[in-house]
Amino acid sequence: MKLKKNYKFDNRRQIWRIIPTNDGKLILEEREPEKKQAYFHCLSLESGKKILSNFQLDYSFWVGVEAVFGDTIFFHKFAKPDMPKHKGIFAFDINSKKILWENPDIIYQFILQDKIYAYVDKFEGRKYFALNPMSGEIIDELDDNYEMINSLRDESIKGENNKGYFFPELFEPASVTNKKATEFIQTLKNNHVISGKIEYILNENLMMFSFHEANSNGSLDNLFKAVDLCTGKYILEEVINKETGMFFTDSFFVKDDLLFLLFGKSRLVVYRILY
Repeated sequence: MKLKKNYKFDNRRQIWRIIPTNDGKLILEEREPEKKQAYFHCLSLESGKKILSNFQLDYSFWVGVEAVFGDTIFFHKFAKPDMPKHKGIFAFDINSKKILWENPDIIYQFILQDKIYAYVDKFEGRKYFALNPMSGEIIDELDDNYEMINSLRDESIKGENNKGYFFPELFEPASVTNKKATEFIQTLKNNHVISGKIEYILNENLMMFSFHEANSNGSLDNLFKAVDLCTGKYILEEVINKETGMFFTDSFFVKDDLLFLLFGKSRLVVYRILY
């Protein structure tokens, strides 16, 4: 088993979101909070080749990505600056680099079976709609049928969870049934001065984990390691944050046969898992 470095991405800006798609693309969102700027990128998931670089919408900081569907990115704005409530759907075509359609009043919820589900706030509750994702045309009006919306949302979430993603969990000995994995973590604890929790992903015989170790300067180093449990050997060891006083979490995840590893806040390295 090996981890082969595919490519890296580093503009020395904070990476806020990493979105691999099922159509072979990687969407990245970067932000410069002090300059109030947000930048969006699209890369080839396999090679890292740039398809779209440094794209910005109007109101260049108060925007974000709701979802990606095929070659379309659905952006949102905010009801008010500095307020978390999303508002509006802006459908952007990656290939033509143009807005396909926009509806500044509707609020995105989820995509299911080639439909966007969204709503508008009313004086008493919400009114729900199903839209065509390519045109923005309203297909169904669901009024205030929140029970149906909740059921469809659960179906959408369940579908997302089955798309090849593995996200880190906090290591608790009682919750891990793989004896080799438990023994390896115990050895790790014996060999390192670990501060805080250990995050891990266990995918068959590949175990990946991140933890913080106290260093001689009185600060913390954030380490990432990957081990082949069949051989008991490390196949990747990296310091992903040096000399920090903070605990960093959610620094890695797996999608299909790709590992996404974040160094600091601004450098992403993508590795291919070779079984």
